[in-house]
Parts: sequence; C-alpha cells; structure tokens
Amino acid sequence: MESSPTKLGSKGIINKYEFIRVILQSLYTLGYKKSAACLESESGIQHKSLDFQLLESQILKGNWENCINTLNAIKDLKDDTRSSVLFLVFKQCIFECINSGNDSSALAALHEQVPSLQVSKEKVQKLAYSLLTLKEIELDKIEDNMILDLRKRLVMEVEKLLPPPLMLPDRRLEHLVETALTAQIDSCIYRNSSDDVSLYEDHCCGKDQMPTKTIQILTDHRDEVWFVQFSSNGEYLASSSKDCTAIIWKVMEDGKLTLKHSLRSHQNAVSFVAWSPDDTKLLTCGNAELLKLWDVETGACMHTFGDDGFIVSSCAWFPDSKRLVCGSSDPEKGICMWDCDGNEVKAWRGMRMPKVLDLAVTPDGEQLISILSDKEIRILNLGKKAERVIVEDHSITSLSLSMDGKFFIVNLNSQEIHLWDVAGKWQKPLKYMGHKQNKYVIRSCFGGLNSMFIASGSENSQVYIWNRQNSKPIEVLRGHSMTVNCVSWNPKRPKMLASASDDHTIRIWGPSQTDKTQ
Repeated sequence: MESSPTKLGSKGIINKYEFIRVILQSLYTLGYKKSAACLESESGIQHKSLDFQLLESQILKGNWENCINTLNAIKDLKDDTRSSVLFLVFKQCIFECINSGNDSSALAALHEQVPSLQVSKEKVQKLAYSLLTLKEIELDKIEDNMILDLRKRLVMEVEKLLPPPLMLPDRRLEHLVETALTAQIDSCIYRNSSDDVSLYEDHCCGKDQMPTKTIQILTDHRDEVWFVQFSSNGEYLASSSKDCTAIIWKVMEDGKLTLKHSLRSHQNAVSFVAWSPDDTKLLTCGNAELLKLWDVETGACMHTFGDDGFIVSSCAWFPDSKRLVCGSSDPEKGICMWDCDGNEVKAWRGMRMPKVLDLAVTPDGEQLISILSDKEIRILNLGKKAERVIVEDHSITSLSLSMDGKFFIVNLNSQEIHLWDVAGKWQKPLKYMGHKQNKYVIRSCFGGLNSMFIASGSENSQVYIWNRQNSKPIEVLRGHSMTVNCVSWNPKRPKMLASASDDHTIRIWGPSQTDKTQ
C-alpha cells in the first residue's frame, strides 16, 4: 500500500514514492534484476502497482472471470481504456475456449460481452471472423507452453495501454533525463558542438564554441569583395569581387585556406556565386554580367549562358547538379531554367514577372523561392504549380536558405533580418536586429550546429551572430575596416565563418583558442 508521499529535492517537488518506482523500472529495463529486487525489499515499494500485479497473475493463470472483475473494479480508469484492455482479454479468452473445444463459452462471450465494450463494430467483426476462420480450418490443439507465451504477450500489450500510476510509461527515467538535457541544450545560446552532454554537471557552452576570432585574412582580391560561399562539402570557399574576378579557395586540413583558382573571364564586377550540390561546378554572375559556369577542379569556364543582353543578378542549382535557374533584374528576361549545356528547359516571363533580385531552390528541388520587385517573396511549388506570396513592408536585399530547406532569411533595409518557414505555417516571421543596413546589399546566412545560428554582414564594418532563439546578437565580430557585404558559415566545420568586405579582404573566423592570425 502506497505510503504517504515524502518530497525530495531542494525545491520539494519530487515525490519519493514515484521517484523510487521510476528507478526500479529503470533497473529492470537495464537488466539489473537483483539490484531492483533488493531495492524493492529495502524500500517496501514495488515496481508494478498492486492492481497490475493482481491483473498479471490472473492473466498468466488464465483466470479470465477474476481478471475481468479486477479490470472493472479499477478506479480512475477511462472507459475507452478499460474497454480496449477488456477487448484484448476477451480475445485471448475466446481463443483459448475454441482451442479447448469449449465453443459455447466462446460464442457466448463473442455475442454477449464483447459487443458491450466501447470498441468499433469493425474491430468486433474482425475478431469474430478471425476466430471462426481458426475454427473452420481445425488446427491442432495448441500446446500449453504456447498458450503461456500468448498470455505473456497479452500482459505486455496491457502494460502499454494502462496509464500511470497503474503502469509507468516505458523507460520513464531515461525520458525524464533526456528531457532535462534537451532543455539545457536548447537554452544554451552558444551550443555549437555535437559533443556528448555529461550527466555529471549542468550543460553550458562558452563563447569558445563560436567563430569569434580572425584566424586568417585573404588579400588576393584587388577591390571590394561582394560575395563568399562555402561549398556543400565544406572543402572549398568561393568569393567574388568588384575587381571582375571570382576565386576558388581550398580549405586545408589544418583549417587554413589557399588559393586554388582565380577565375578571370568576366568583364564587369562579379556579385554572386553558387556551388552545384555535388561541388564540382560553380556559377558566377553580376548585375552587369553574364552567367558563367566553371569546372571546380580545372578552373576552366565550361559555358557562358545567354547573349550579351542577358544580365543575371542571381542563380541557384537544382539538387541533381544538372539544372540551374537564374533571375534577371530585367523584367523582360524573368527567370530561366537551363541545363549545363545552355539549353533552356523552362522560363517564367511576362507582365506578371517583375525584376528578380535573388532566388533559391530548396534541396528537394520542389520549391523555387524568389525575391521580386524589392518587397515581394514568391514561393513557387514547381510540382503542384502552386504559388504563395509574402509581402514585406521594407525593401529586401538578399535571401538565404537553411541547409534542410525548411527556413529562409531575408535582409531588409530597415535593419532587420526576417526568418520565415518555407511550408507557410507561420503568420509572422522571427525577427533579428542589431546590425546596420540601409544603403547597401547585405547578405546573411544560417550556420553552426544544426543551422541554429544566423550571421550577417553590416554597414558598420562588423559581423553579427544571433542564436535563432534570440532577436538580439550574441556576438559582434570586429576586424574589417569597411562594410561587410556577405558572410558564409562552413557547413562541415561549424566553428568556421567567412566574411567579405569592401576593405578588399576576406576574413576567416574561428574559435578564440585558435592559433594567431596568419
């Protein structure tokens, strides 16, 4: 019989009786039966409630009448739960009656008692059909040991149906500990590592998990650097500049970057690059430039798309790395889908298609997201041809998609970054602020462990980092001397961040304990 509850813990909210029962369940689950039995003996508390112990004994002995009476006598049991358990008991009872040749008792239970339960007619009919089928095929009588196995299985099914305190939810202690750890992880604003969390102390990461220190400065561009992006495998970084070039950098094992190729075919500033999902190809374009396709391994220009009049402002890849889509700031050009040989696969043009400022394709290739005419976000489901439009109050300068394709962020010239869900379940976006932006195109990105952080450039020469759960920045990185136009987080190295600036440099940021700046 349950003793009067004694409270445990510094806040006095843990019921001692329940606490011991949960520990007992965990010991039995882990296979420490002797230890569990010892604890039961010493504490006088049983892992299983007295009602369930009685029920279990009656099921294993096949004492169906008493079993039914016990179930009906249990208080605080919802009618639908009671009916579900009784149905399972009657099912086993009827089966054993048929097996022993007692057909009259089986039919009596099937016709008189089972229909009174709060279960669907379909379920009752299915039971009747299966039992009658067994009778018709005249199986040999099932041996006693098999009957006992079926009763043990019934006990397990009943365990899952009965609520607390009759039975404890499966692996209750593990669930409680996991919930506590998850809460600590979720509240840790610097969590940027997949390292195991210890039970020995409360979890709390420090700033050393974040890329807050300049570990390398890349100075090979001769003018303002407008764009940077890491490849999907994290092994390369591409940058583009007002100096009419794009550069492919190789990320070495020690985290340092070296120049792999300088791409020099453009005649005007290059403002955008896009890696193919398989990281073998790179697209480059600019507001006054053509779209070009490059081979990452050789650095050779594989194709130039369109004619001299087709100026591309942004581009993106489909997941097969064989098709690409690009948008033009010229409304007459609209959005075009091409294959890698320059064949037009599809196009979206016409009166309804304003100038395209930026675009992205989700990793599953199903959604095309575009920024149109300053304030409009258009999400097109390519398969269903369904369209959803979000209108912002202020001009949008850039778009960035999360790695899983479920979220995207847009930078606004109102000095805010808005986070939206692609599925369209949110009525309002999450908002992030603190950086400076009102004149130039500033680009932000997702990054860190599970893309739980957002980073952005700023017109005040700094880089800002937010935890997605907080609207205010958790870190502000200083080092650049002019506007920071773009940032990119390495998808495979959550502690590596790159930033591009008007000061002609790219800064690579790492955790604070990293060696001195190169």
